Parts: sequence; C-alpha cells; structure tokens
Amino acid sequence: MSGVRPEPVEGLRPTQPADDIHGDVSVDRLALADELAGTAADGSTAVASADVAEYALRLGDDALVLAQQLGMWIARAPELEEDVALGNIALDLIGHARSLMHYAGTASGRSEDDLAYWRDEPEFRNAWLFEQPNGDFAHTIARQLAASAYLFELYSWLVDSTDPTLAAIAAKSVKEVDYHRDHATQWVLRLAGGTEESRRRMLLAIIDTWPYVDELFDDDELVERLAAAGIAVLPSTLRPAFDAVIDEVFTEAVLERPTGRTAFIASGGGRHGSHTEHLGPLLAEMQVLARAHPGASW
Repeated sequence: MSGVRPEPVEGLRPTQPADDIHGDVSVDRLALADELAGTAADGSTAVASADVAEYALRLGDDALVLAQQLGMWIARAPELEEDVALGNIALDLIGHARSLMHYAGTASGRSEDDLAYWRDEPEFRNAWLFEQPNGDFAHTIARQLAASAYLFELYSWLVDSTDPTLAAIAAKSVKEVDYHRDHATQWVLRLAGGTEESRRRMLLAIIDTWPYVDELFDDDELVERLAAAGIAVLPSTLRPAFDAVIDEVFTEAVLERPTGRTAFIASGGGRHGSHTEHLGPLLAEMQVLARAHPGASW
C-alpha cells in the first residue's frame, strides 16, 4: 500500500513546517492549559454542573475510546508515516479527553484518571461508532472519516458555547480534528481510487461503518436542556453539514452510502451506558495497569 502520500492541505497546521503533514508528536507538555483545565481568569476553578459534566463526559469518552483504538495501529500501519500520523491523531484525542474529563470531574471530585481507569463499561458514555474495532486499514479510515467529520461540526459550534470551558476546549480541538478529517479524506480517496483490492476494501468498510453513524446525531433530554441554555448544540442540527462533507468526499471517490439490503441503523445506546461487545475488552486492556497498581506514580 505504499506510494505517493496524500497531499497536505494548505493552512492545515500553520505552525508546522510546510512538508510536515503530521505535525508535532512530542508528549512532553503534560500540564493542561489553564483555560482547558477549567481555570477562570481570576484563578478560580470552574465547576461543571451535573448536566454539563455528563455532556463533557460523553465527549471525553468518545475521544478516549477512539484514541485507544488508534494507538493499536502503532507499528502495524501499512507504512511508516501512518504509524506517526495515527499516533499523532491519537495523542490529539487524548488531549481532548483529558480536558473534557478534567472538567467533568469537577462536578464529583474525581480526576481525569479516576474517570478513565476506574469506571466500568456501563459507566462509559461514548457512542458505538468509536468502539467499533479497527478491522483492516480501510475500516479504520471509514471510522475516522465519520468520526472526524462529526467532531469538526460539533466543535465548530461549541467554540461559541456559553460555557467558557467547553468553548476553550472546542477552540483548541476543532483545529486538530480539521486535520484528522483531512487525513481521513485523503485516505478514502487514495483507497477508493487505488487498486481493485483497495477499492473493494473501502466499499466494504463504508457498508460496515455506516450503521453506527446515526447515533451521533440523536437528541435527548440532556442535550435539549443544554442547547436551550446555549451550552451545547442539538446533534440533529449538525447532520446537514456532516452529510454535505460526506457527499463531497464520496462524489470525488465515486462511492455511495449503503442502500437496500446493505443499509441498516444500529440501535445505539452508548450515551446511556449500553455498549457493543467490543468495548469491554478495549477497557480491560486500557485499565489493567492502573488497576493492578492503584495509586502508583512514575
């Protein structure tokens, strides 16, 4: 699957060298920025309400679970550059998860580590899309396209949230998911327009991934309350912009959304703690070290 790499998109990461499409992968900046950690201008700590904490947890779980999935590709990607690219995307998502979980934890006195490592499967609030297995590379790319297109629309709205902490997190995150979206788009085009085998795999990946898209845009009482206060956005209102992006990509790639017998909608339920069989093993691997050595530091 080696060959000409996807072209960088102009303006994607203005602080990076023009030939570095994957950006900075350093992991030495461990402290959260004040605004992302929920610290107000006067130095006080912002405390999330119960509703805002639940909402932040949903977004944080989406990011954390997807990051864990992408980390499994390191040393397994089809080419060396993709080891770096997928690892960098995973690090971005870990940063989003840290910020969101830190803020969510202010409502209950729990830390981001408490929320990541000491909750069981029914306590996680991620949508089913994010916990779907990596499969082959085409399946990972199909999941990335749907996830990043959704997250871009979501964070683009949340930058104007009336909650200052959510707005600050979104302002940082939207720049990064813009790159994630471009990365996924370039690979969809590359796989769909490559060999007969790569196209076959891309077509199958779209069919297998698309049942989990609709859940992303489900409204419920929580988001309705938060949207009425200007804190959150109704997911259903993000669907037209999402569809427009997907239609543009699929048109260029000569792909279609699943129809007929290949089209169905998964029941979902992740926002309320109901998950597929894939989340449990993922959490077991992610949490094993923290649970085997509680309180350890290094």
